[in-house]
Amino acid sequence: MDIAELYELAEILRNRILEVVSHNGGHLSSSLGAVDIIVAMHYVFGKKHNPFIFDVSHQAYAHKLLSGRFEEFDTLRCFGGISGFCNPKESDADYFIAGHSSTSISLGVGVAKAYKLEGKNGLPVVLIGDGSMSAGLTYEALNELGDRKYPMVIILNDNEMSIARPIGAISKHLSHLISHPMYQSFRNFTKKFLEKMPDSASYLAKRVEESFKLITPGILFEEMGISYIGPIDGHKLEELVFCLKRAREMERPVVVHVQTIKGKGYKIAEGPYEKWHGVGAFDLETGLPLKKPSQLKPPTEVYSNTLFELAKSDKKVVGITAAMPGGVGLGKLMDLYPDRFWDAGIAEQHCVTSMAAMAKEGFIPFVSIYSTFLQRAFDQIIHDVGILALPVRFSIDRAGIVGEDGETHQGLFDIAYLRIIPNFTLFAPRDNATLIEAVNFAYGFSKSPCAYRYPRGSFVLDTLESVSYPPSAFAMGKCEVLKQGKEILLIGYGNGVGRAHLVQRELELLGFAPSLVDLRFVKPLDREIIHIVEEHSIAFVFSDSYKQGGVASAISELLNECGVCKPIVSFELDCGFVPHGSVADIEKHLGIDSASLISRTIEVLDKYGITHSAESKSS
Repeated sequence: MDIAELYELAEILRNRILEVVSHNGGHLSSSLGAVDIIVAMHYVFGKKHNPFIFDVSHQAYAHKLLSGRFEEFDTLRCFGGISGFCNPKESDADYFIAGHSSTSISLGVGVAKAYKLEGKNGLPVVLIGDGSMSAGLTYEALNELGDRKYPMVIILNDNEMSIARPIGAISKHLSHLISHPMYQSFRNFTKKFLEKMPDSASYLAKRVEESFKLITPGILFEEMGISYIGPIDGHKLEELVFCLKRAREMERPVVVHVQTIKGKGYKIAEGPYEKWHGVGAFDLETGLPLKKPSQLKPPTEVYSNTLFELAKSDKKVVGITAAMPGGVGLGKLMDLYPDRFWDAGIAEQHCVTSMAAMAKEGFIPFVSIYSTFLQRAFDQIIHDVGILALPVRFSIDRAGIVGEDGETHQGLFDIAYLRIIPNFTLFAPRDNATLIEAVNFAYGFSKSPCAYRYPRGSFVLDTLESVSYPPSAFAMGKCEVLKQGKEILLIGYGNGVGRAHLVQRELELLGFAPSLVDLRFVKPLDREIIHIVEEHSIAFVFSDSYKQGGVASAISELLNECGVCKPIVSFELDCGFVPHGSVADIEKHLGIDSASLISRTIEVLDKYGITHSAESKSS
């Protein structure tokens, strides 16, 4: 294709992305902004010998369209369809899975090492968003890359123009100059020449070169030993193609700094608007969402409002998040209290450790992070918080099934990986009303670190009519009996209480009289649960988590220690990564939708010969 045809192709890709995302939802503005870069990548590099590594790969929709998935693209993020992220299990064109950020340059270093050892031609091509540059892993990889000098092309997609705005005009004019082979050849000659000069002349010449570098924003990369080109206009394909070709020929690590506009090609979404980053289905003409907003307050909003009231009355309350202020509900608090609530960027490790220090200084820190992203700070949770038992409060959003974002984002590990850490207290609310109580309990809990979890969207209990379990304050390590029955015990934890309630309701219609318990705390467990289990023939456990290291496992361990032998049936998830799709489709696939849970419960009761009786009916 010639350049004019490449522009036509880019327009086709943008229209296809808009068509599908407006219907299915997905990551819109980042993908639209990266279309021209990806077209240029496919034009300049052969992906067979130059693997494309995307960071984060929610901006890779155009790559999917150019690598055999154009027609299939309308299944984006649907159950059984294509993923919203790169995934080698879906296509050989996707080199690596990438749902979390800042892994790309590290992966590229690994590819470059392997190619050198095997004598392969080609080089890794990395596309990294500037948000991903805020995480430490990026700099760990750049540090080694600058030392080893492996050939690699790193395209920095600066879609906020945050790096080069003050001096962009000068740097743009110089981009063609510094990417030209003549300049690079002259520079190498100069360096070799300076090595033979007296110290004074060498020093003066090097200072002149450093002064020249200061007029570009690439001094950081240059000082790390990595060549720099840019910034260039990321929507001018002729510039992109020219600079990428030059970078390919340099045979060393090169950063190509590209400025793009988020939402490019769809005027309503153009610009640094967080609301257009990830969207649900919307009307293309107006940009308005197609789905009517729920009348229920999402748990994130309830958390935000409760924390706001605490922060308003106590100046010691502080909070932090990792690049998701809107997603975790800290946006309002950051606006009102900018000196006490912070967005640290994609830096979960730093978030946790910095709040450990604030807890030591007598503040009341709340760390607000999605369950899937909190995994990135596992060592800091153990080493910087757990060992000293510092009272950091972890508010874990998006716990459980998250749906369309799929296997890289499901919030299913936090119970297991936090339960093993000494000094931690773990608890969970069952609905919005008890979420308020959970936040208040965390605020007043200064003995050690604690963590509580809540789901995306809505609690199951809050979606049901005529359900009334009045909220009560959390008491350390105490469960709550919501309904006293016989023979069958249903134990729910967090959102699992709602699932247990649905089963209880159906069992009562069949003549059974099950008990229902809200466990509330999974660490420490209420030892009263031992006696409650002993009073029943069988217990079923409901929690949006994995079985391994989960809630039923904790209960079984306690019963075993006490010599209590009763069947405990877990309706938590079996080991395996959970695919993408709507929450309803995923729940049905996993057998945790209400119909499946009821059917599975009846099956188990039949297996154990437990049937309802006249006495059960009357009670």
